[in-house]
Amino acid sequence: MPEEYEVHGPHDHAVEHAAHGHSGHSAHGSGPSADPLPGRIAVMTAVLATVGAILSYQSGTTENLALYYKNEAAIRKTEAANQWAYYQAKGEKQNLAELGAALAPADSPARAKFEADVKKYRDQKEPIRTQAEALEKEVERNDAAAETQLHRHHRWAQATTLIQISIALAAITLLTRRNWLQGVTIAVAIAGIATGVAAGLAL
Repeated sequence: MPEEYEVHGPHDHAVEHAAHGHSGHSAHGSGPSADPLPGRIAVMTAVLATVGAILSYQSGTTENLALYYKNEAAIRKTEAANQWAYYQAKGEKQNLAELGAALAPADSPARAKFEADVKKYRDQKEPIRTQAEALEKEVERNDAAAETQLHRHHRWAQATTLIQISIALAAITLLTRRNWLQGVTIAVAIAGIATGVAAGLAL
């Protein structure tokens, strides 16, 4: 089951404080000198929450794709094993027919029948082997696709986590009024977005 990433809690918290900040300034009539920090943080957290929701969706989607390809690989692996077992059974029948032909008198009807059976089983084995090898290649392709999607899922999850951290930092910035924390928030958000871009490019 895909993981769920909650990105809205800190955002709602920050917006609520931003609204209180605006109402407090308007009550004192401080128009031009009003602190712009709450408004900036509210916009920033809204944007980050949107980005976080997109990253969370992509994380869940790639995880589902990884599970799908893994399941397909398991199904094809079973089919390939069945084909190889069928191929082996034909090979055993061919060996028995070859033994019968070797033991039968020359130019006898029994020998001719055994030789015909040898040819029949040899001809039947070839398409079975071809199909088994094709299924094995499909298993390899599905396994590779699953690994690629799983790697992307991890990247999306990392990006989502960084965005969540940046939203939490934005809320702390709003509460403490520390400008340097705003810079840290932006840096973490950029790191999260960069990680998301890397996931989108399958890096």
